[in-house]
Amino acid sequence: MIIIMKPNASQEAIQKIAGQIEGKGLQVHLSEGHEVTIVGVVGDKSRLHGINFEIADGVDKVVAVTESYKLANRKFHPDASTVPVGNTSIGPDTLTIMAGPCAVESREQLLETAHAVKKAGASFLRGGAYKPRTSPYSFQGLEEEGLKYMKEAREATGLAVICEVTSQHAIEAAVKYVDMLQIGARNMQNFELLKEAGKAGIPVLLKRGLSATIDEWLNAAEYIMSEGNEYVVLCERGIRTYETSTRNTLDISAVPVLRGKTHLPVIVDPSHATGVRAYVPPLAKCAIAAGADGLMIEVHPNPACALSDGPQSLTFGQFEQLTEDLRPYARLEGRNL
Repeated sequence: MIIIMKPNASQEAIQKIAGQIEGKGLQVHLSEGHEVTIVGVVGDKSRLHGINFEIADGVDKVVAVTESYKLANRKFHPDASTVPVGNTSIGPDTLTIMAGPCAVESREQLLETAHAVKKAGASFLRGGAYKPRTSPYSFQGLEEEGLKYMKEAREATGLAVICEVTSQHAIEAAVKYVDMLQIGARNMQNFELLKEAGKAGIPVLLKRGLSATIDEWLNAAEYIMSEGNEYVVLCERGIRTYETSTRNTLDISAVPVLRGKTHLPVIVDPSHATGVRAYVPPLAKCAIAAGADGLMIEVHPNPACALSDGPQSLTFGQFEQLTEDLRPYARLEGRNL
């Protein structure tokens, strides 16, 4: 349920409403827009039986929220959110580009990549220290050693750094080194991991599950936010369909659909969506045109020798050309790159 206050509602009236809600053991989520304030109610509404908010001082109307996700809901927070991360942010005014290798392989590889993507225009360095692989015999990542290299790369370049986490142990290690946690597609509905990420105290990037609906994805975000972490970013990375021409099928329509359902920033990962480097640039442009707040692009100094996802990784030269090609698209969308 949300309570929409009148434009001229006093702070006293707003606080009185909030006090009544909290007095019944429910949570209050205040969203103060340019013209009106929205009081969001999170919890068991039956506890409010007997209280008629519609006739309370300063109230315009009361609207039921039928969706199971509340904190992530645009009805609770009509304005698009900006998520601060390190010395940068993800949101409606900028086009964020996260770039780097699928897996951190060595100190030299990561630092070389960090300098290259920073020069080309990226504001984030991505890199996997923990790798959930389909085969148990595939490279699983350098773990905390890789995290130390990420921190060193951040100090050397000023880039914000993001790394996927796969367990509570990984979260406890990662928060010491990175600016943002990533929950991968395979763990989108690992609810215990989502709760721990919500408690970690730093922003979280949540990738869409392999076959997840948008509402399931938003409910997964709600798990993180319900633990007190409002800084969540969604990442569309393709879903599993019958098509085999690409690794996954990029659901570009998810971007405008999410725009109507949630205030959270949305980025797109065309690298994992396609698995083919030649398809990454055109789909990156599509994502910007659809309204995405950013992109996650895999970049490697020598993709042919990459320990993970070489066929979808761009070379330094290809990534630099892509960022240059993206600038007019960003300007058309009113975003800074």
